[in-house]
Amino acid sequence: MQRDHHRLAGFLLATIAIAGPLADLAPAQTRLQQPEPGFNLFTVEQDIELGRQSAIEAEKQLRLLGDRNTDTYLNRIIQRLGAAAPGAKYPYQIKAVNAPEINAFALPGGPMYVNRGLLQSARNEAELAGVLAHEMAHVAMRHGTHQASKAYLTNSGLGILGGLLGRGSGSTSKVLSTIGGVGLNALFLKFSRDDEYEADQVGVQIMSNAGYDPRAMADFFALMRAEQGRDPGKLEQFFSSHPSSANRETRIRELAAQTRGGASQVVGGFSTVKSRLGGLPAASSQRVTLAEADQETPTIGQVTVQVDQPSGTFVRFSHSAGFFTIDHPNNWNTFGSGIAVSMAPTNGVVEASNGQQVMVYGVIINHYAPFEGEESRRSQSLQRNYAPFEDRTIPRGSLEDATDDLVRTILDANSYLRAETGSAQSEVIDGAAGFSVVLSGTSPVTGMDERVPVYTRGLADGHVIYALGISPGRDTNTFEPAFRRMMRSLNVNDQAAHRSTRVSSGQ
Repeated sequence: MQRDHHRLAGFLLATIAIAGPLADLAPAQTRLQQPEPGFNLFTVEQDIELGRQSAIEAEKQLRLLGDRNTDTYLNRIIQRLGAAAPGAKYPYQIKAVNAPEINAFALPGGPMYVNRGLLQSARNEAELAGVLAHEMAHVAMRHGTHQASKAYLTNSGLGILGGLLGRGSGSTSKVLSTIGGVGLNALFLKFSRDDEYEADQVGVQIMSNAGYDPRAMADFFALMRAEQGRDPGKLEQFFSSHPSSANRETRIRELAAQTRGGASQVVGGFSTVKSRLGGLPAASSQRVTLAEADQETPTIGQVTVQVDQPSGTFVRFSHSAGFFTIDHPNNWNTFGSGIAVSMAPTNGVVEASNGQQVMVYGVIINHYAPFEGEESRRSQSLQRNYAPFEDRTIPRGSLEDATDDLVRTILDANSYLRAETGSAQSEVIDGAAGFSVVLSGTSPVTGMDERVPVYTRGLADGHVIYALGISPGRDTNTFEPAFRRMMRSLNVNDQAAHRSTRVSSGQ
């Protein structure tokens, strides 16, 4: 059974996702800083493979321009921008699409496309480079697979929080089958306003580092807003997947002012390409369809689960990166990779009809870092679909914010659970401030009442380590003392690296 549990260690989460409506809010101060990519189920290598597969499918639908000179010119810009892009060195490449609409998009892993209408609307090379840098930033920050990961998490229940995807199923194809495959997938191409803010910020940095004047990005977005008023159809596709805000140009100019500036032309040849496009037959309108995800809902017949009581003898588990140690019953199995670790008794994990693993007894320990941007998290909290911390009129500390986000995410992914009234309590865990919240509901797996105490403990850098204890309510008196003993034994090294840069794919 121990070997089986090790095979269960598919995708292990380094952060927690939050899904829902976003407010059109902008940060009070616009600072140029390097954001970090959010939670992602996919590895960088999988991003590249997804992009390759998606490009093959996308080009069955797109009407490519097929003009070698234009594509060569575009790829010279892309090579320059790509050398200045942060993160993984993706194989960026670009092709022109013979469509009059003003649009551009990028797929995970590096394939990029720009419509002829955008090329002909740009007034100089820097404006064109600004749009391409923005799209490249979506790739560099992994926004496409970030969105796909969030969609998968929202429909996968508690098991995915512990890296439970099933024996031999922790692969790209498993997640793809759940989120609707590749091609022009809306999950890869529709971004939140926080994603847009981030792509603007990173795009400004890319432009500056590549030698362009980043103010040109603001100039072109201002041009697009004006064009949207005159001919909305030309920009319908772009703004449907790239939600904008009224202060966008102002924010970009503030960011650009913090850079070293640059030139309006770096590669050279823009006017020649634009003149060449003007001499080609007019492009006909092309409507491409973004495929919405057909997400799979895990199903499982009710099962009777028998597990041994937690042993009174505990053994110490030491995290491979030195992040934490914790004691657990010696008759429990442990499995994990990266940051997250799951611990469960034999038979404490059962398999759904779709092969997904569901934990019904055990503990999940993981690390929290914001999945959405600050404004989106605050907007979500203001929805009050879960409010253990009553004052919503002032910004909260990172620990309160993290606990609130974590609990709401669990509730979103497990509709049968509810937060017990008055259960949110302050805790001291390993000498640091923390919280506990109790969730409960009728498990669709066992048909019995289930209790899930959630513990969070703040970290020195504002991040959070959390633990979830899972057991049927009938066994509360047996298992919750073990959970509490485990939490009392938790020892965290705040200085240890706890940013997972690569999530295990189980391959």
